[in-house]
Amino acid sequence: MSKIEREAMEYDVVIVGAGPAGLSAAIRLKQLDADLSVVVLEKGSEVGAHILSGAVLDPVGLNTLIPDWKDRGAPVKVEVSRDNFYMLGEAGQIRVPNWPMPPLMNNHGNYIVSMANVCRWLAEQAEALGVEIFPGMSCSELVFDSASVKGVVAGEFGKTADGTPGESYEPGMELHGKYVFLSEGVRGSLSKQVIEKYELSKGREPQKYGLGMKEIWEIDPEKHREGTVTHTMGWPLGKNAGGGSFIYHAENAQVYLGFVVHLNYENPYLSPYHEFQRFKHHPMVADLLKGGKRVAYGARAISEGGYQSIPKAVFPGGALLGCSAGLVNVPRIKGNHNAMLSGIAAAEAAAEAISAGRAGDELDVYERSLHEGPVATDLRKVRNVKPMWSRWGLMPSLALGGIDMWTNTLGFSVFGTMGHGKTDAAATGAAKHHKPIDYPKPDGTLSFDRLTNVAYSFTNHEESQPAHLTLKDPSVPIKVNLPEYAEPAQRYCPAGVYEVVKEEGSDPRFVINFQNCVHCKTCDIKDPSQNINWVTPQGGDGPNYPNM
Repeated sequence: MSKIEREAMEYDVVIVGAGPAGLSAAIRLKQLDADLSVVVLEKGSEVGAHILSGAVLDPVGLNTLIPDWKDRGAPVKVEVSRDNFYMLGEAGQIRVPNWPMPPLMNNHGNYIVSMANVCRWLAEQAEALGVEIFPGMSCSELVFDSASVKGVVAGEFGKTADGTPGESYEPGMELHGKYVFLSEGVRGSLSKQVIEKYELSKGREPQKYGLGMKEIWEIDPEKHREGTVTHTMGWPLGKNAGGGSFIYHAENAQVYLGFVVHLNYENPYLSPYHEFQRFKHHPMVADLLKGGKRVAYGARAISEGGYQSIPKAVFPGGALLGCSAGLVNVPRIKGNHNAMLSGIAAAEAAAEAISAGRAGDELDVYERSLHEGPVATDLRKVRNVKPMWSRWGLMPSLALGGIDMWTNTLGFSVFGTMGHGKTDAAATGAAKHHKPIDYPKPDGTLSFDRLTNVAYSFTNHEESQPAHLTLKDPSVPIKVNLPEYAEPAQRYCPAGVYEVVKEEGSDPRFVINFQNCVHCKTCDIKDPSQNINWVTPQGGDGPNYPNM
């Protein structure tokens, strides 16, 4: 704990992160007991500023939390009316019929939404119940009481580039709670600390990840089909990596266009961002976008490990919620419903404990609910899809994964529970075993360079603060990663943060342009030497997504 003296505020529950999990927990706590004091701390400049998701929302979590959400004007209006699935080749596509797919893959009854706007609405519901929400408040440290977590440090501002306090330094405050909920999203900095400190992943499979990139396009109204959901697999990734795309027709002639690349790819020369840009030149996609314009861009990592990779979700004094625990259903490309359900379950466990006079212990009821309740029911059915894809590739995994999901709907699996094996960092191959990939130059109409697109994420970082992308050993990028892996940070980052600069007459330098960072966490995950550590910048910095 820091030696800096700080004021402290006491709450019943402190929640880090105003995403669907954290806001659902806050609302449920106040529904159960209006006298509970609940605070939500959000690092984005406003609620929703750092929320990026596809998103097709399964409303099961919303139905459970706020059954009359329609009457309350929730921004959940575009019901899925058509579900398409295509296998792409470079010049064409084949539509895969819907009838062989397991029922869980059906999107009818789900909604195309902006999760950023859904979270803004949830925040309004929470505040109406008396929840305190503070945006622009990064949580930079955990506060411990003996062996348990008792709070966080939030709102520290004004450090200089070398980490020392500047003239306008503000030390922030300690916010203490009987319980602390970490709902930071994927690979949160505080969640990483508690997972390591309390060995929460012991005996579990390693977490797996994908990188999701998204653009919002305003397209020709004549081509717009509100409620249509399209997913594709195949080209341009081929055998280079797993992944695929989504194309969701939302309101107001807008299309949510996204591309996901699984981060267990081997070729260090692969650039997920450039694969996304190349994808838009497929004839089917290019025709849809012709005459339209891109209005927003963003990226973030996605947890893909599934049921067998969920860490122990409780620790002394708190719990991991939503994507901090890794609750995404990979084949459905959905995690928001499970995030909300996890927030509800954690809130119910905490409210029960507080009413019994407890504090600072482990919420075992919440841990059991994750493994016995609706989240487990959702994730167990699809637990083998990701490891099958990793082992056998696209086509075999489609066939065998489909069979496995069908049998799991009947309560059994001939494959049992498969493991993941390597981490995504360890899956990276040596450069000498792979060939560089020559990506087409962006045309500025359908495809764009990274820095141009980052401008459409409305990202901003105060440049005088310490870089929030830290190196455990500054020599590793040039001495290890460059000769061994051709320094893949230059390519896996979807925001152009990392460069290897080679100037005549001098040795190459590793440059970190942290101002460009969109907080996707890919570097923290994929760096083969695990030398990059993402920590939270000062509050309010980062992307400012309008309606992602």
